[in-house]
Amino acid sequence: MRSSAVIVFDVNETLLDLGALDPLFVESFGSAALRGQWFTTMLQLSFVGAITDRYVDFTSAQHAALAMLADRAGLAPADVDARRIVGAMRTLPAHPDVVPALERLREAGFTLASLTNSPLDVVHDQLDHASLREHFAEVLSADQVRALKPRREPYELVARSFDVEIGEVRLVAAHAWDVAGALAAGCRAAFVARPGMVLSPLGDQPDIVGADLGEVAKRIVATGEGPAR
Repeated sequence: MRSSAVIVFDVNETLLDLGALDPLFVESFGSAALRGQWFTTMLQLSFVGAITDRYVDFTSAQHAALAMLADRAGLAPADVDARRIVGAMRTLPAHPDVVPALERLREAGFTLASLTNSPLDVVHDQLDHASLREHFAEVLSADQVRALKPRREPYELVARSFDVEIGEVRLVAAHAWDVAGALAAGCRAAFVARPGMVLSPLGDQPDIVGADLGEVAKRIVATGEGPAR
């Protein structure tokens, strides 16, 4: 049986709760519902950059997506506190299920890492603020290879960082596009079906799906694949 030497976690929405941004969207846009539209637009800008071979860092994409959202809403740029919204990404809380799940996997002997599209300085602030940093052997960013997930380069960065084969890496994420990217790169994957998150019916599917991170951790341990010895 192939083992998963490294379990790597997406950060935004998988580990951290973007719902903490809702009051800021109410202040700027009058609706917390637009937070999801902003995140989707930001991803679209990043993905278009990847497809057209023009690197767009995540922070720039976040600011640009807010500008587009303001334009759609007929707001002036000054009406939207973009710096405050983007800055608040550094102080998001962890979902309640995160710490117990990480502790369970570490106790089972797995090596844990994080992999995000956010720049390294942002993710370090995020994990420090959420008191999660101690759980990870490595904190990695797609910005290090100037190619955002779901391109294959970030997943290959994980394998190189731990000197393992790509097939020994398992991604855990609450985004279908991230899971698809990991599988296409040759990783294993597990999907966290947080509220509103669903898998794409197209392409390869992850072998583990759970309603929350606790269920995903339980199923990873139950596979018996164990860490590489």
